[in-house]
Amino acid sequence: MSYIKIFDTTLRDGEQTPGVTLNTAEKIDIARQLERLGVDIIEAGFPITSTGDFEAVTKIARELSEPVICALARTSRADIERAAEALEPAAKSRIHVFTSGSKIHLEHMLRKTPDEVIQASIESVRLAREYTGDVEFSAQDCTRSELEFLYRLYAAAIEAGATTINIPDTVGYGMPHEYAELIRKVRDNIPGAGDVAISTHCHDDLGLAVANSLAAVGAGATQVECTLNGIGERAGNTSLEEVVMALHTRRDHWGHETGIRTRELYRTSRMVSMYTGVAVPPNKAVIGENAFAHEAGIHQDGVIKALETYEIMSAETVGRDAGVLVMGKHSGRRAFRKTLSDMGFEFDDERVNTLFKRFKDLCDRKQKVTSDDIRALIDAETARVPETYELLSVQFQSGTGMIPVATVRLRTDTGVYEEAATGDGPVDAVYRALERIAGLPLKLESYELRGVGSGKDALGEVSIRASHTTQHDAQRETQYVHGRGLSTDVVEASARAYVDVLNKLAAGVGRVQGAPQVATP
Repeated sequence: MSYIKIFDTTLRDGEQTPGVTLNTAEKIDIARQLERLGVDIIEAGFPITSTGDFEAVTKIARELSEPVICALARTSRADIERAAEALEPAAKSRIHVFTSGSKIHLEHMLRKTPDEVIQASIESVRLAREYTGDVEFSAQDCTRSELEFLYRLYAAAIEAGATTINIPDTVGYGMPHEYAELIRKVRDNIPGAGDVAISTHCHDDLGLAVANSLAAVGAGATQVECTLNGIGERAGNTSLEEVVMALHTRRDHWGHETGIRTRELYRTSRMVSMYTGVAVPPNKAVIGENAFAHEAGIHQDGVIKALETYEIMSAETVGRDAGVLVMGKHSGRRAFRKTLSDMGFEFDDERVNTLFKRFKDLCDRKQKVTSDDIRALIDAETARVPETYELLSVQFQSGTGMIPVATVRLRTDTGVYEEAATGDGPVDAVYRALERIAGLPLKLESYELRGVGSGKDALGEVSIRASHTTQHDAQRETQYVHGRGLSTDVVEASARAYVDVLNKLAAGVGRVQGAPQVATP
């Protein structure tokens, strides 16, 4: 079997998802998990765009040793030198140089002639090679480009020293058969193409990113660029978990393998969803909540008799649990630890004790605690920051024909405070009361509620994105922070998400937004 490299760009292209901002600590957590997942290359960021991106790339390069750490750069000396500086600590580094290939981009965005683009690309690849022996070259919008120009451009990049050539479908325009044919033509008509890696980078504007990437693999591509949960610009990117499991499940057809540890897929997906605030649709292939659920009577009868009647891959293969884990208030600490171990989590005594206490608190509210509930508790604890603010109680009254009113008690570093407020609904009233106590005005950018597990006592998981603007002399600065709360009561979960935002702002983990937006592959 031949080997397909997995190039993960969750931290770069994935962060370009509208409304998503990741701080450095969150990026490092995700990068560590991507290393456990077994990705070959991590595109950690675009260092020239902001100090935050530069610092994140540098810290990831310093901490990780197994994957290649990649930084993005335009065909600009300043971009390439900044990328090289950020990658200095990396055990294995790559600079990804990109330009554009289509006439639309050259005329309206770059405003350069084809010869100027080729010359800039040659100089940039040569400069990047002075810093690393691993240089990737991309030309945006290849599926709408003239073939003869692509041949010239990529041939020049290879001759200048590019070791990987990436053929992006930047706007998701290509059809699978067209994209496969483009890969074949690149491979067969560009001098030196047989001596370098050929990569795919597909967007999902027409829902074909995964299909196009797989078609390209069938045509000779040896690297797939993708993101967890398929997040990214506009409709997103190729979904890592879908490509990997298609290659894994249908090895008989593709004859390829990857280095991905598939049992880490679900855990990684959950982490990315938690930190970005982008929920995974329940019907999402491989990692959606319904991906291994069976409700129809015929299907249920089939899987009871033999799983393979309706399941082409097992839930355990992607790190999920095949059945419901029955845990309750009579379960002991040893059984809880064993459950964590069976789920793939190994924690020290202090962490287990903290989780066990939260588990017991949950058992007082639910008749049955499932593995999804426990995983949600773990996710919430992982994202926790020091508690400058602690929610002590929430009370509210709401109903038809009455004005919602809420009372909250909050412990801060200066004492315990209680406030009441009215609002358009119970959540609005709670947030107004919390704002009065904290004295920290927040703008709610997004609010999402989803159920964890099933049943009337299912946990409610609230994810919010809030912004806080401050004025420093003549400069306004806006921080964006994601907050998350869990409870069987959705109003309480909403309050906990708001308090999570307050604690993150107090801990200084909000991200300042306002870096220049740059078009990328």
